[in-house]
Parts: sequence; structure tokens; C-alpha cells
Amino acid sequence: MDQHAHGPLAGFTVGVTAARRADELVALLRRRGAAVVHGPALRIVPLADDTELLAATREIIAAAPDTVVATTAIGFRGWIEAAEGWGHGTALLDALRGTSLLARGPKVKGAVRAAGLTESWSPSSESMAEVLDRLLAEGVAGRRVAVQLHGEPLPGFAEALTAAGATVLAVPVYRWMPPEDPAPLDRLLDAVLARTVDALAFTSAPAAASLLARAAGRGLREEAVAALRRDVLVAGVGPVTALPLLAEEIPVHQPERFRLGPLVQVLCTELPARAPVLPVAGHRVELRGHAVLVDGALRPVPPAGMALLRALARRPGWVVPRAELLRALPGAGRDEHAVETAVARLRTALGTPHLVQTVVKRGYRLSVDPRAGAPAAP
Repeated sequence: MDQHAHGPLAGFTVGVTAARRADELVALLRRRGAAVVHGPALRIVPLADDTELLAATREIIAAAPDTVVATTAIGFRGWIEAAEGWGHGTALLDALRGTSLLARGPKVKGAVRAAGLTESWSPSSESMAEVLDRLLAEGVAGRRVAVQLHGEPLPGFAEALTAAGATVLAVPVYRWMPPEDPAPLDRLLDAVLARTVDALAFTSAPAAASLLARAAGRGLREEAVAALRRDVLVAGVGPVTALPLLAEEIPVHQPERFRLGPLVQVLCTELPARAPVLPVAGHRVELRGHAVLVDGALRPVPPAGMALLRALARRPGWVVPRAELLRALPGAGRDEHAVETAVARLRTALGTPHLVQTVVKRGYRLSVDPRAGAPAAP
């Protein structure tokens, strides 16, 4: 069976920290076979009287940008209402009339026209990717582009414009706050510490900073950073998103194009590349996060079985004593019969019992043919 029939991320678990656009990212990952743990690291609340929005508004009034991108109807209306409350409503509208105003979709277009303005262009798809493509095709080098944000920074949008030579002015009409219910984020952190997620995907710097802050608040920052440095692959949509992670010396894999699709493609490339592949008893065995590919067939394996299999795979073909395997089992205690039970369940899950061989009175081994290139025992 072709291993790609299950998707390149089959057998892997990916953690998602996004608040907005999380559904889109989760769908992309699941479409490629991944299991997903969603723990929003942020919540988004409207700004009532915020100095950052006021500063951005004054800057636009003082020197109108070449282009303004309106991304959400509620955000655009909130911006105009806030400006009116500060006594800057008329001045802001006058400044916006002198710009090229792009509206993402019909709802945003309606909000723009309700304010007495006229959009210069609006995509039929309501896609920010289409807005970005148009801006890049027109050329933005040397131009000032104001972008009305809607909570989390648009994944890769500002980075792509900056890389193309634009000066980007963020108009933040919402504020990032910690989630009201931290339980999903805590579950994701616990999964990172237990190494039961294979990767974490970040679409914004605030989400990355928030996850690290939550770990610190629980007294787990050092343990979380260690897991992300060594064991859990970290992917970020672009260099701005990566900054809080790189500051902790956490390696961050980034796509060349700062968008969700290329971010998922990075995971599709990097995660399978990290999966150990062994020739066992005439079969091709690939160890993924919570499953094994045996000759391309996906075999889900319980956590205890995966723990045993990884312990055996560290010394393929060599006998691993029961006592050592017992230590590898999560919460197994001191009874070596737990190893026998876990091995029996592992064999059933693999569907090919002779992959794991019993060596009487000694332990167990993977049935690797040394001639196939198995490494020597340490």
C-alpha cells in the first residue's frame, strides 16, 4: 500500500496555538492525515480606547499611506467609531479618501461604503492570499501600506510585504489577551512535555510568547523550552512569528512563502524526514508519532506500545532487557509482566507479530537483519 494514501502527516500529532483562522489551519493539517491538538494561546478582545490604535490613526492622518487594507467589517467600523470618539473621525476619513483602499470581501466593502468611502478593489474570494497576490503583483517597493489587523497578525502578510520592500503600518483594532479558559492551552503544554505531540505550529509572535508565558506561570518554562529545542518540531509562518522562540534558542522551521499552506507543507516535509525507518524481518517499518507504517500500511499503536518500540529501535537488532523496557513504559511500576502485556498489544497493533522477537530469559529485540545496515549497539 502506498504510504501517501494516508497523507504525508498520517501518524503524526500537530499542536495548533492559533485563535483566529484556527479552523482553516486545522482543516489543512487533517486533510493531510495529521491528528490535531488545538490549544488557543490567545483570545481577541476589541479595543475601547487604546494608545496603539490612536497612534496609528494619528500617523495615517498626518501622512496618508499609499494603500490601506481593510480586513474585517467589524474591525473597520470599530476603527472609524474609535476615531470619531477621539475627535479624529473626519480627518481619518479624509486621509483614507486619498489612499488606494482594498476591502477583503463584500462585508468589508459594505462597511467601507457605509463610512462614505469607496474601495479601489475587492477580491471575489474574500481571501487575504488574493489581496497579497495583487499587492505583490502591482509592486509595493517604497510604498507605505496600512493593514487593519483583526486580532492575531495575518499569517505572513506583513512579512511578505516587508520582504517586497514596503513599509507596513499595523492598525490594531483588537488586543491579544490570554485565553479566558486556559485548559486547552494547558492540555497542549502537557502534550508537549509528554512528547505526545510531534510538532507545534505558530501563526503569530503573540501566540508563541503567550505559550511560553503560560509555561512559565506553571513553573514549566525550562521543561517546555527543552522539549521544543530537542523533541517537538516547531514551525512558524515567518520570521516575525519566530522571534520569541528564537530568543529561547528554539529552532523554528519556516516556509519561503509566509502563508498557511506553505507552513503546512513544511510540516509535511520535515516530520516524515525525522521518522526512523528500519528494515525489520523483511518489512519496511517507519516509526511516526502515534502510529507505524509497515510496508506503507498505517498501524495506529497505543502510547505504551510506541514507548516500547522506540526503546527497541534505539538498538535495532540487539536484545533490550525487560527491566530497561519497563523503565520506558509510562507509569508501569515495577512489574515486568507489564512489559509482556505491552509487547503482546504491540504485536497485535503492528499486524505482523514476528517483528518483535522474544529472547528467552533476556528480553526482546527487533528482528533486524544486520546485513540490512542496522547500526551496532552502543
